Amino acid sequence: MPDLPNLDFEKNLWKKKIAWVAGIDEAGRGAWAGPVTAAAVILPADPKILCTLNGVRDSKQMTAHQRDYWKNVIRQVSLSWAIGWGTVEEIDRVGILNATCLAMKRAVHNLKLVPLHLLIDAVQIKALDIPQTSLIKGDIHVLSISAASVLAKTARDERMVRLDKSFPEYGFAKHKGYGTAMHQEALTLLGPCEIHRFSFAPVKVSALEKPRMTLKTSSRKSLGLAS
Repeated sequence: MPDLPNLDFEKNLWKKKIAWVAGIDEAGRGAWAGPVTAAAVILPADPKILCTLNGVRDSKQMTAHQRDYWKNVIRQVSLSWAIGWGTVEEIDRVGILNATCLAMKRAVHNLKLVPLHLLIDAVQIKALDIPQTSLIKGDIHVLSISAASVLAKTARDERMVRLDKSFPEYGFAKHKGYGTAMHQEALTLLGPCEIHRFSFAPVKVSALEKPRMTLKTSSRKSLGLAS
């Protein structure tokens, strides 16, 4: 398969008169803290969209500046786009894979258009009765999934920057909840806080050694922690 995103899968569906094809991807699945985020993007059924979005890649292959620029372009040219979330509580209760599927399902439900087919990076959303194709490394090779990866990543990063204001000691604005040395050091010194995933081993171990910091219940909804 080519190294750059293309429209091969979308074109095959467009030829079958399936115009509303949604690409879906997630961000934050491997993080130790914060929600998991999904995005769904329906691109116009026009091959020229590949030129319009010629700088879009898998979000992990882009700089923060590039993601912010292309995020706005994707939003402008898409027929519909939407974000969905899986909360920390859901991750700990049902597991990260199921919480990821919940976030993806919510992203699809938040679309203004009802997609006729889903192109999804790596997983299947069994709760949705919509034809779908699961593609390994879809975020690298399929343009609509690459676009979704950019929107999911930027939305989650923005959320983690906001959460950093409530928990500045942890450095969430820098590492976005991922398992960096900085994050591990904060966990060791402080123990986990309200937005950590206690089902993840590094957090679970830290919780046994340090008391848990708490967040006022009244602020949970404003921080996007509530289901």
